[in-house]
Amino acid sequence: MKSSTSKYKYITCDPEKCIGCQLCEYVCSYTKTGEYNTYRSRIRTVRVDEILITAVACRTCENAPCVTVCTRDALEQDHETGIIRINEDLCDGCAWCIEACDFGAISINPLTKVAEICDQCEDEEGGPQCVLWCPKDALELTTPDQRAQRARHKLVTEEALR
Repeated sequence: MKSSTSKYKYITCDPEKCIGCQLCEYVCSYTKTGEYNTYRSRIRTVRVDEILITAVACRTCENAPCVTVCTRDALEQDHETGIIRINEDLCDGCAWCIEACDFGAISINPLTKVAEICDQCEDEEGGPQCVLWCPKDALELTTPDQRAQRARHKLVTEEALR
């Protein structure tokens, strides 16, 4: 099953702006756990090659594979926002959701053995704290359509400047 990120908002990273400082990871882990620990973050900075760095968080896929494969129905997707919520009482840490995620955006808490995933800081004033605190404005909460529109606009602008 292929993932589709065709309608819900998710956090994206502009690798041309990202400097790999990991502040998004520290802010996320502190917001969610009260400790500065990048291993407990729900967003990950990833070095793709020597000079390309980006950040990855849940893409709120339509018909999310992580939800589909959960044998205990511990994951549920909000049909309005696409945010994946985990019922800690049902999750047994089997990690099938991790296997199903095309983006590597889910982890298992080593202490509780429960899956953890970005919820876009839905309970935080101002929304995703990683987006708010990114020093280079590399992160943004957007939809695939908005992102595609900006890419088209950028292409048209570059063509006009030639």
